[in-house]
Amino acid sequence: MREEYRIQELLEREVYVGETRVGVITGERFHPRDELVRSMRIRVEDGIAEEYMRKPAEFAPLSKELVHSIRSDGGVKLSKSMRELQRRWRNTVRINEKLYAPDELLDRAVLDNDGLDLGNVTDLVKIKRTYKGLVIKPHYIVRTRQGLPDTIIVPVGQLARTTARLDEIILRCSMKRLVTLPSYLKLNGQGSEEE
Repeated sequence: MREEYRIQELLEREVYVGETRVGVITGERFHPRDELVRSMRIRVEDGIAEEYMRKPAEFAPLSKELVHSIRSDGGVKLSKSMRELQRRWRNTVRINEKLYAPDELLDRAVLDNDGLDLGNVTDLVKIKRTYKGLVIKPHYIVRTRQGLPDTIIVPVGQLARTTARLDEIILRCSMKRLVTLPSYLKLNGQGSEEE
């Protein structure tokens, strides 16, 4: 994205690839370090979601680097094709029927469903071109109480929702339950190879 375009200028603008309306810009992740925020959020048109996503999602990321210019009608023109947008949407994590780019998840706090702050996302784990887990650096107190290593991998299937303003990811289960799940054990090298 050209530096002259700020998110405030782009909010609620329609997004186009050629003459195809892709969606409307709804905002971006709130984070104190701007360099970490490389994607905006868009509400995707139903027809586009059905045609270009494996499983349609109402909200998806839009990489800022794809923004080419502002059209004369006020819409945002993207520099790439629908195929490139589709490729990028495949490289996302689905949480509560919304797609998130990896940069939107890094450094977020992860809480279990009891409100326990486990730690922060430091990386993502990809297996066969699909994101399967978030690498989390647990807080010292959580690590010692639960007997955890320096990093753990939380399965993406256990991610229930995100909070926009507080920059958190909420899990579907408690920490106590999480460490007993087969998907958790497998990702953390403790389970059997059978699924």
